[in-house]
Amino acid sequence: MSRFNLILCIFICSVILTACSSNHVPAPVVQLNTQKDYRDINRGTLKAKNYIVKKGDTLYSIAFQAGKDFRELAHLNNIPSPYSIYPGQQLTLVASKNRQAKKSSKTTGQTSKNPANQSVDPQKKEAYGGHYVKEKLTPDSFPKTVKKWVWPTYGRLVGKFSLSEVGNKGIDISNKRGAIIKAAADGKVVYTGKALRGYGNLIIIKHTDAYLSAYAHNDALLVKEQQWVSAGQQIARMGSDDTGQVILHFEIRYRGKSVDPLRYLPKR
Repeated sequence: MSRFNLILCIFICSVILTACSSNHVPAPVVQLNTQKDYRDINRGTLKAKNYIVKKGDTLYSIAFQAGKDFRELAHLNNIPSPYSIYPGQQLTLVASKNRQAKKSSKTTGQTSKNPANQSVDPQKKEAYGGHYVKEKLTPDSFPKTVKKWVWPTYGRLVGKFSLSEVGNKGIDISNKRGAIIKAAADGKVVYTGKALRGYGNLIIIKHTDAYLSAYAHNDALLVKEQQWVSAGQQIARMGSDDTGQVILHFEIRYRGKSVDPLRYLPKR
């Protein structure tokens, strides 16, 4: 091979190698999940120390939005069963320092060994068999335990529970508009309405002194407040959230705190 042909061959090879290397530039890295879910942004809990009751509010809905046990609010505000409130009434949501000091003075002084960040979701044995001893109020006619839990609707699970501060406080199930929503357990409907921002047309059912369940973004409600329902009974029809996605947002609250519904619903 002549010197000219050798140089030409080297030049052509270098051009080919350069072209090949330019085709293998790594794809740009896209960071996912950088935006908070809009449902969690809209679903902020009450942070104020006091709250003025609005038309359509119930003690259960206020406690639900504040992430507290309704009996705690009843105790703080001296509200006896059946926990009636009225528009314009001011409710205390956070105990005063004097009240907290009195409470702490009655303790034994022992320090709890439980970690501060322990999950609020208790083991089923404790949750189902537990009883509330902190507040001594007149109890409603509710069972001490949940007999059984059932799935509130059929469909695809599109959102799971998260313990993070801005995480999902329940699960989201997708189906077609008008799909039947069922009560997840026996109980009494303690709230129906649209007063809680981010939940749309909402139903809250009280099952025991410790348990509530919530059903959000309903298209039509089939039950009324103070109505007793059975597990599996139709209570609503599925609607859409603020973005138009047809879903049921379902929560279970244990003593006012959000717990993972998948720990209670039967496996499927």
